[in-house]
This record gives sequence, structure tokens and C-alpha cells, in this order.
Amino acid sequence: MNIEKRTRGGVTLAYIDVGEGDPPMVFVHGATCDHTYFQFQIARFRKNHRVVALDLRGHGASDVPANGYTPDDYASDVAWLCGELGIHRPIIVGHSMGGIVALALAAAFPDLPAAIAMLDSPIFVPSSYEDALPWLVEAIQSDMGMQVWRTLLTSSFHRLDDRDRRAQILEATSATPHHVLAASFTSGAAWDAAAAARACKVAALYVRSATFIDLDKFRSLCPTLSTGETVGAGHFAMLEVPDQIDAMLERFTRALEPPASAR
Repeated sequence: MNIEKRTRGGVTLAYIDVGEGDPPMVFVHGATCDHTYFQFQIARFRKNHRVVALDLRGHGASDVPANGYTPDDYASDVAWLCGELGIHRPIIVGHSMGGIVALALAAAFPDLPAAIAMLDSPIFVPSSYEDALPWLVEAIQSDMGMQVWRTLLTSSFHRLDDRDRRAQILEATSATPHHVLAASFTSGAAWDAAAAARACKVAALYVRSATFIDLDKFRSLCPTLSTGETVGAGHFAMLEVPDQIDAMLERFTRALEPPASAR
């Protein structure tokens, strides 16, 4: 797949654009990752959908500016790229931080997405985790930030996850500059998820794997939310159990279609 690039305000964003068919699907990766983490979903859904998967600013083959790493900044980039590529009413699929970006986009650009899907995104985490956030933010910002991040990722793996893949994921974190991770984590921790959830009016899917979140709170704020859960996989379920993730995404996508009588 060829990497294409577009430049916005001096920042070049890299992406792949493959396949044909509606609704289009836009895949948004998590922190210290890139578009290749959706390799299995791209291969499957490009058969029937136009699929775009980008490298967020600061990640992969995209430029690394000094700033612009809040959820709203990332969401604005995704919305801009959709406009540049003529993508209308896509399903935005985000993993981890990418799911936060998807929700931020649905709140800020309500007319853009047809639906959003969030894969194991740290939205509405339990109070025990919230209590640790100030320490985590400080630790991520420190000189040991990348090591702390790798420790967090290690704790998110499932015992059945492929060992070679675990090592590859941890090694790949070094490709992302520390200031990008620190800014992304810090702004994500301060982001108003409740306001975004209230503003989200499109169909939404949350698939849990390793991240513990308050789904009852999420549902109460976002009545359009449907939920699912993977079996036997950690945080990177789209790589470990792609058949499970793909089946839920496909069913979710089909549920958006109007009934035959309405066509």
C-alpha cells in the first residue's frame, strides 16, 4: 500500500487510501502507534469499503511539530483530512487514544461521522485510576517517561498475546518522540470526556479488551452507545484477535444500514 501525504498548516500528514464502497471507514491509531496497527482491518474492510488510515501528527510517517497534541487537535486533523479527500459520513474507528479522538471528532464535527467505534479507549476510567493520574502525568513527563509508558503497555497485555508481537509493540514506542507522548498523555488526562459524550449524537460502539472503564456512566451520557468485549486478548486486540474485532465492526456497520423497506 502506498503512503500518501497532505500538508495542513505546515504539518504533513501521512495516510493510506484504499478500497471502494460506502460507508467509508477511517482508522485512527493510539499513542506511539501508527496506521499499520490496523493492518488486518484494512485488509478486510477494503474489500467493500473505502478505507483511510492515517498516521497522526507526531507519529509514523507524519511530521512532528512542537505542539498540537490534544484530542481536539488530533480530531481537527482527521476532520480536515476527510474534507481534503472528499470523505463524507465515514465510520471513524479509533484504538486507545484514537478512540478518544473519534469521540472528540463526533462532538466537534457532528455532521461529519456516520458513526464512531472506540477500541479499548481510556474513557471514563475507574476512580482508582483517576487518583493515580496526577502521578502518571508527572511520570510520563519526566526523563523516564518512555520507560513508564512501556511499563503501562506491558500491563495491558494478555497472557495469550503473541510474545513476539508484544516485543515489537514495546520496541516501536521509541519511534515516537517523548514530547509527543507527554503532550498527548497530559492533554488526554485533562480532556472533558463527559462533555464530548453528551455531544455525541451518532451511533457509537465501545469494545473493551484490557482497559477498565465505567460503561454505565458512558451509556448514561451517550445513549447511542453499544458495547462489546473481546475474549482472550489484551489492549491490542485488533492485532491479536482481528476476527473478533472485525466481526463486531462489521455487524455494527451493517446495523447502520436502513431496513430494506426504507430503501
